[in-house]
Formats: sequence, structure tokens, C-alpha cells
Amino acid sequence: MFNSTTIKETKQNFGDWCKALRKRENLSQQRLAEELGVSRLTIAKLENGENVTLDTLLKVLQFFDEMKSINDFIQDQRPTNSSQSMY
Repeated sequence: MFNSTTIKETKQNFGDWCKALRKRENLSQQRLAEELGVSRLTIAKLENGENVTLDTLLKVLQFFDEMKSINDFIQDQRPTNSSQSMY
């Protein structure tokens, strides 16, 4: 498997994106944490590309109204299950 994108890089990119969204809305880490019902440390870890839960990631996506675009992307990537024979 030759994948040039690492987990670490993806987590950092997601953290950078979250930080940019937060700053675009002029929110502090503390304010975003309060809105999501998580700690400020959780937001700091997310923005630093450290381990966070899937629930936290989904809360961030929902808060910034990005859930639909991510869900649509995932659905587009799913293989179609065709019951037709290839023969």
C-alpha cells in the first residue's frame, strides 16, 4: 500500500482547518469548547493534530455547518453494490 498521506498529516490538516473555521467566526478556543460541550484542552488538542474522538470531530463539523459536505463526500466514495453478474 503506497499512500503518501499520513495519519499525522491528516490530523494536523484537520486541526488547521478547524482553527481557521474558528478564527473566521471570531471564536476563542474556550468559546468553541463551550458551544460544543467539551473542554478548551480538547479544542487545543484537536487544533494541534493530537488524538480526539470521532464525536468531537463530528461536533466540530456540525457546528461549522460542514457535516453535509463531508457526508456527501463519503457517500460518493462508497463502492456501489451491484447485483449484476460480470459474466
